Amino acid sequence: MKPVRTKPNRILLVYPVIPQNTFWSYSYSLPFINKKSSIAPLGLITLASLFPPQFELKLIDMNVEPLKNKDLKWADAVFISAMIVQKESFNNVIERCKQYALIVVAGGPYPTSSWEEIKGVDHFVIGEAEDILKNFLLDLEKGVASAKYQAKNRPDLSHTLIPRFDLLKMNAYGSMSVQYSRGCPFKCEFCDIWKVYGNKPRLKSAANLISELDTLYTLGWRGAVFLVDDNFIGNKHRLKKELMLPLMAWQKKRKYPFRFFTEASINLADDDDLLRFMQLSGFNEVFIGLETPSEESLRETGKTQNLKSDIPTAVAKIQSYGMEVMGGFILGFDNDPDDIFNRMCTFINELAIPTAMVGILIALPGTQLYKRLEREGRILKSTSGNNTHCLETNFITRMDQTQLIKGYRNVLGTIYDKRLKSYFDRCNRLLDNIGEQPFFNREVHWKEIKMGIKSLVRQPFTSYGYQYLKFLVHNLLKKNKNFAETVRMGILGHHLHTITRQTLTLRD
Repeated sequence: MKPVRTKPNRILLVYPVIPQNTFWSYSYSLPFINKKSSIAPLGLITLASLFPPQFELKLIDMNVEPLKNKDLKWADAVFISAMIVQKESFNNVIERCKQYALIVVAGGPYPTSSWEEIKGVDHFVIGEAEDILKNFLLDLEKGVASAKYQAKNRPDLSHTLIPRFDLLKMNAYGSMSVQYSRGCPFKCEFCDIWKVYGNKPRLKSAANLISELDTLYTLGWRGAVFLVDDNFIGNKHRLKKELMLPLMAWQKKRKYPFRFFTEASINLADDDDLLRFMQLSGFNEVFIGLETPSEESLRETGKTQNLKSDIPTAVAKIQSYGMEVMGGFILGFDNDPDDIFNRMCTFINELAIPTAMVGILIALPGTQLYKRLEREGRILKSTSGNNTHCLETNFITRMDQTQLIKGYRNVLGTIYDKRLKSYFDRCNRLLDNIGEQPFFNREVHWKEIKMGIKSLVRQPFTSYGYQYLKFLVHNLLKKNKNFAETVRMGILGHHLHTITRQTLTLRD
């Protein structure tokens, strides 16, 4: 047992392991680029910026390095944040903390939605921490901290502090992250974002965001930067008026050190000015929730913005501005017809979306979907949080579950077939739609050369090796300036191929 200090000033920030067999882990692509994790834990380093100077802080991202006993011995208290998909590792960390009699404080998406079912945590910080951490730390130092802290109102983001990027082992990550806004103006039934962060997007000042980019630049970061906003264009007017011109100028002055990617809604395609601003600022990827080709299912889930757009035209337009559209798709809506699986495959292929995140609908705690299904007596259990490449859901579906799982298997096996022919075909059509764009083309440096060598040494000898080589040769001959992107797409395909083969070998 470890004696607790009078004032717990040594704070260990812990980010649990993300399972390998998940879409966004990119775990099977990372070795090609000599990285250990795709995205840094922005939530924890944002939290770290709120601590007064008398606290000593240490960050352990378990996706980058192991949590060692000496780290636990050093700490007075452990602050842990996690998504639902990390809960197995989250629970293991708590058990280890208790062996050292450590104070355990939990926050982030998983504790916020499921704090009542979590055991072993001394204090919960529910929701956004900016307005409550100070009081919590004062209570903690006095030894009178409550079990749960939750702000009455959502914090103003106009004058936030810069995240503690200096706590990260930056070279271990494939990208860095910043945030411009929280909240989303839409009310999709399955989504918890607008329930947690509100329907009125709250924005940082442009100066604040530029300061964060300055910090990353000064620390030596070059490459991909993820704007983690759940809907970057939630307030188009302020985005265009306040941020885009300074962002364009910042990038141009420094010769475009960052390649931005973000998440947005399909109505991005309605705004040519914004598309042009994003193009000239160096955005080259955007994730959009397209969900389903079924209009009845879109109505069911409240995805009204998708009903107002001609999706193929909108996606092609965004691509024409030099941005790859990554798509989110869902199976298992109450109104899904029997032919939804064939329609989904056709939909994805026609849209020329190589990176298609297809999952079975799950009911997340706190969502309108969860509340409706609970009223209807259809909730079966809590969710693992992994809605892609996972052969289960957590509620009674209208469609027979055996039919749903079989159809889902067929969709995965079609869009990421064993030879990856469909995937590489979509890559080729995406590159055709994008054409030669000055900010889409990746500059080739030594790290890109090493990436290409690793790819060529390994990938030709896989089950998809012929299609991979065919894809590379085709683009080397026809799209020379985009060749570095073709190598990146080939490496990403390896991850998608691997997790799909793993999933298809699982029993229902």
